[in-house]
Amino acid sequence: MAGKMIVILGGGVGGLVAANELRHRLPHTHRVVLVEKNPRHAFAPSFLWLMTGDRSLDQITRDVGTLTRPGVEVILAEAQALDLTQRRVETSSQAWTYDYLILALGAELAPEAIPGLAEAAHTFYTLDGAAKLRDKLQEFEGGRVAIVVSSLPYKCPGAPHEAAMLVADTLRRRGLRDRAEVHLFTPEPQPMPVAGPALGEAAQQMLARQGVQFHPLYKLSKVDVATRELVFEGRTSFRYDLLVAIPPHRGPRLAREAGLANELGWVPVERETLQTRHENVFALGDMTTIPVPGRWKPDVPLVLPKAGVFAHAQAEVVARRIAAEVVGSGTWPVFPGLGYCMLEAGESLAGFAYGDFFAEPSPKIELRRLGSAWHAGKVLFEQWWLAPYGSKREALRLALRLGGRTLGVPAVV
Repeated sequence: MAGKMIVILGGGVGGLVAANELRHRLPHTHRVVLVEKNPRHAFAPSFLWLMTGDRSLDQITRDVGTLTRPGVEVILAEAQALDLTQRRVETSSQAWTYDYLILALGAELAPEAIPGLAEAAHTFYTLDGAAKLRDKLQEFEGGRVAIVVSSLPYKCPGAPHEAAMLVADTLRRRGLRDRAEVHLFTPEPQPMPVAGPALGEAAQQMLARQGVQFHPLYKLSKVDVATRELVFEGRTSFRYDLLVAIPPHRGPRLAREAGLANELGWVPVERETLQTRHENVFALGDMTTIPVPGRWKPDVPLVLPKAGVFAHAQAEVVARRIAAEVVGSGTWPVFPGLGYCMLEAGESLAGFAYGDFFAEPSPKIELRRLGSAWHAGKVLFEQWWLAPYGSKREALRLALRLGGRTLGVPAVV
């Protein structure tokens, strides 16, 4: 049997999991090529801890090659164009012809989409941005901190709420409790509306516990850089001393130019298989759009949140399906729409939610009480993920000995 070429674009969570799972399941007569433009992988869930000064850059980044199984061909190049008819990928180093293509390019940030935002705002949604915000928080002397979800959708639905609580906790530890206010603005009617009213209410209680003032249904239209004012549609403007933004997101240019994206710029996929409308072309993670049952207002259907936990699970499904087809045996799993979230609240505490996002008639979410165990679980997962591939099994054993099995640490290595 002639060897197959599987090309994976993007070395984030989804791309790495897909590459490692394929290499594990396929004979070495088949090639697994991972194309990633950044030589250093940055673990995005830890950007919040970088922001607070609890992590350094070196602690949350790794060379991409150390996170892959032996036999995965890591190509440090930028994917530039797709020819879906010829099954060809153009990169900044060379062209690749594929038998199977997995797109795991994530979402792009577009702060320039809102006037004044790029000039005025800090962000923790990039590695460099989180480091700069850390320095800004350490020199901040008091006033109003505005954390703003600038538009929908955005990746990691819990991150703005975590950031608000962690910023409040950081300022309190610096002795600024009485000299600083933290405000969280979002165009959504509640925190994480796809997860339902119970989780939304729980998140609001967590915010209030940390002294964060929550402002739902605030849609940002522009930032007045000169006066330091946020201008919202149909709302009173708000003057800030420090602005932290979740920038507008858009689907990756490559997918849009290849005709894979819908009118909003995201890639529709079959929800159980992650197959696009093109044969042997799959997309997963933040770049996709997947409807789920229910609506958060009459004219807005719910879609699966953009989060690493889903990219991880989707990558396993895609890899196992491709491997089963290539070798002619094995399981053909489907993506079940299950996911979880650990919501950092400061003071080494976190909340935990687990849900079935494909449940009818709307996603079913289970909540756990705020506690230190969930924070510990998030730390354990961070350490497992960043461990060099050859030592992941030992890292997992350590995590399980410390209680990781009950904290949501995945058992796939």
